[in-house]
Amino acid sequence: MATKHIFVTGGVVSSLGKGLSTGAIGLLLESRGLRIRMQKFDPYINLDAGTMNPYQHGEVYVTDDGGECDLDLGHYERFTNSPLYANSNITTGRIYRSVITKERQGKYLGGCVQVVPHVTNEIKSRIRQWDGPDVDLVLTEIGGTVGDIESLPFLEACRQFALEVGRDNCMFIHLTLLPHLHASGELKTKPTQHSVGAMRQIGIQPDILICRSELPVTKDLRDKIALFCNVQQDMVIENLDCPNSIYELPLMLQKQGIDDKIVKRLHMAAHNPHMDVWKDMLETLITTKESVDIAVVGKYVELTDAYKSVYEALTHGGIKYKTHINVHKIQAEDVHEGTIAKQLKDMDAVLVPGGFGERGIEGKIRAVKYARENKIPFFGLCLGMQVATIEFARNVAGLTDANSAEFKSKCEHPVIALMEEQVDVTDKGGTMRLGAQPCAMQKGTHSEKAYGAALVQERHRHRYEFNNKYREQLTKAGLTIAGLNPELDLVEIIEIADHPFFVAVQFHPEFKSGPIKPHPLFSAFVKAAIDERKRRKSESAEA
Repeated sequence: MATKHIFVTGGVVSSLGKGLSTGAIGLLLESRGLRIRMQKFDPYINLDAGTMNPYQHGEVYVTDDGGECDLDLGHYERFTNSPLYANSNITTGRIYRSVITKERQGKYLGGCVQVVPHVTNEIKSRIRQWDGPDVDLVLTEIGGTVGDIESLPFLEACRQFALEVGRDNCMFIHLTLLPHLHASGELKTKPTQHSVGAMRQIGIQPDILICRSELPVTKDLRDKIALFCNVQQDMVIENLDCPNSIYELPLMLQKQGIDDKIVKRLHMAAHNPHMDVWKDMLETLITTKESVDIAVVGKYVELTDAYKSVYEALTHGGIKYKTHINVHKIQAEDVHEGTIAKQLKDMDAVLVPGGFGERGIEGKIRAVKYARENKIPFFGLCLGMQVATIEFARNVAGLTDANSAEFKSKCEHPVIALMEEQVDVTDKGGTMRLGAQPCAMQKGTHSEKAYGAALVQERHRHRYEFNNKYREQLTKAGLTIAGLNPELDLVEIIEIADHPFFVAVQFHPEFKSGPIKPHPLFSAFVKAAIDERKRRKSESAEA
């Protein structure tokens, strides 16, 4: 049987949740025994997401093979088992680079290179990249919204592709908005009509409409949408805001039979859905009564998407221990000596996430110091590990001028230094230490106990590293090197032995966490936070 294809498009406004919807649909189809692959096409001209500002684009998600990708790939990986690679996120920049390279090599036989057919053919080749006997279905999300000028080549390629493979092998799901006008108390369908109209002008007729709405979509509204948008009434799917968690979305869509509709529309053989494990997870998440308070001290905390995977990984750890995570977002620049006690005294744990640049560094160092001195569970990620090293060097090992060469190139003690292979690198995109790297665990450490393994693979994204010239000096002062890259002898994990939980890692474990399978280190960190909360409650009761 030929590999089938689903294209997920969006209209009216951005940030409607195409990535979440695509991931949820992928989960439902996997639960029915279908072998799927997932990919996203982004219309921006960047080669990848690696150089994008978190304020504009959110976090950069990293794959095992070192791809710096759109954050929606994180949703795919948290919802499904589909393997993801750098090639799972294709941009206009990558398409045009490939076309221009071929033109320079004379592969177009001297022809005039045009958007149609050359660019669209290149896009279609990426649509087909996962086709084969081991893949039943490919879900492709098209970034942006219909009507964006930069999206047109991708939508045109999808139109051509559907014509080539036939509608039995391809379908379109369009996500749109039904805005609620509070003055009139009505849901309005006109934006959806215009959005679908724009799709039809391109030559694409959506098969299913997923309608985001604040209020339930009545039968009369569904009938109206179906009539004006040329879809069957039962193909209009309501997508309300999830009341408790984004992980409710697959069940909300399944309740309306979206997986049945897809399987029938594409004439696919599939067994009944197996969602019991997901339902049990969701039940735990929604009904849990216990909670802990965890401070996330970062540079981009005002933007949720900048640390999206971190927040989700904390939630996953909470699911394992049936505990709700109250995340307290603290702007690192606002952490001062006179404020820190008030900001962190009621916290059960402190996490410092990754990032780049000097802004807020001293605030992060103060947060690490407070957690270390007050025996509050601490978890540092990437830059969080580097500031933990700086704090320990300054305040425990006596290296008062300790810093990172990233922030102070002439400091006396650069305990964090530029990696050797980065010295002559000038390009910013795709040049860091990226992707899965091995880490050998030191026996008996918090990390080794959490993983239950001697060797693990974790995803990296950084240019600076622990300076091995200071390894002996810092370990003599009490720092534990809990994980090392066995091939490059690079420090991957540091701990403090006489602390309830002080773990900092050079990698990004949040990228390998899911609601069904929480990451071991995040689970251990949440457990430490639970123990800290119990300890403080006990002390309070005794007092």
